[in-house]
Amino acid sequence: MKIELIPAIDIIGGKCVRLTRGDYDKKTVYNDDPVAQAKEFERLGMERLHVVDLDGAKAKHVVNSDVLRGITTATNLKVDFGGGIKSDEDIEKAFAAGASLVTIGSVAVSQPDTFIKWLSQYGADKIILGADTRNGFVSINGWREDSREELLPFLSKYVKMGVKNVLCTEISRDGTLTGPSTELYRKIMDAFPGIHLIASGGVGSCEDIIELDHAGIPAVVFGKAWYEGKINLERLKA
Repeated sequence: MKIELIPAIDIIGGKCVRLTRGDYDKKTVYNDDPVAQAKEFERLGMERLHVVDLDGAKAKHVVNSDVLRGITTATNLKVDFGGGIKSDEDIEKAFAAGASLVTIGSVAVSQPDTFIKWLSQYGADKIILGADTRNGFVSINGWREDSREELLPFLSKYVKMGVKNVLCTEISRDGTLTGPSTELYRKIMDAFPGIHLIASGGVGSCEDIIELDHAGIPAVVFGKAWYEGKINLERLKA
């Protein structure tokens, strides 16, 4: 398989959790120790990790940088970090805590000048454009608000400015284990064949990941499917 496998650790209150469709009231705690969880992913042969500061997304500033630092200190995983990065101080904090890349979503919608400045300052290799979508529009602030930005024109604007990495979560599928929005990701890749697209939301089995791989999607984030024992990383790595 060519597809890059990226496990996810979502953090609330310093613990590893998963939500369903971004609903903070539908929270399941899977591990009290995110650092131990990150070490387990590394032991299983993973090289990448997607870390989301859900407290930060809600508070609109980075909250769990100490957890991030713990993960990057204890492992050699290449970590991308998102959630609550709204200011220069936030993005500096994330990189200082060992993030290899940062995922920026809300700022790209509400403060485009800031996003463009960061893209120039840190380089396209260190920035992932977070384009989380619901009903064809980009959602922001921990998915609690829908913007007026339509997904494909939004991506087009930033790809023209040099964005290389895009993380797209189909919110209606997130945490449901009902399968990814492969057609949506195919449509994105057809429109922007040069980007490194990370598909997220709905993965419920090894077959789902194989389907994305066959569709030519470069990378996939998964969380609940692994925590619930629905995917076997050894099989996928074979």
